Amino acid sequence: MSKFDDALDTYRLCLREVIKAESVNDHLLTAVTRNLGPVIYDADASIVAGSDPKEVERVRTSFLIGKLGLPDGPELNTAIAATIKRFGASNPKKYRAVIHYLLVQHFEKENIFA
Repeated sequence: MSKFDDALDTYRLCLREVIKAESVNDHLLTAVTRNLGPVIYDADASIVAGSDPKEVERVRTSFLIGKLGLPDGPELNTAIAATIKRFGASNPKKYRAVIHYLLVQHFEKENIFA
């Protein structure tokens, strides 16, 4: 199995067990993960530090505004906070790919990764 497949398995498991997702859209998860590129192989970069304002800003500007094309507004930070909260405050493994996946679903932007 490749490193990429190992990462996908980790993200699927996280979605099922930590996030308690009823189902996982494998096509979307794969596309979102591929979009991240080599970030998923870096132990630090593959995790979002939800309590770090710089990390939240990076997700907001680079992903939500830059990639998804969403207009800037307070609802972006609200969605990020709600997504991070789903992991639980004590969970140190807030995977960037899973956060992006959940945000894509939240804003119904799956078509970008079709």
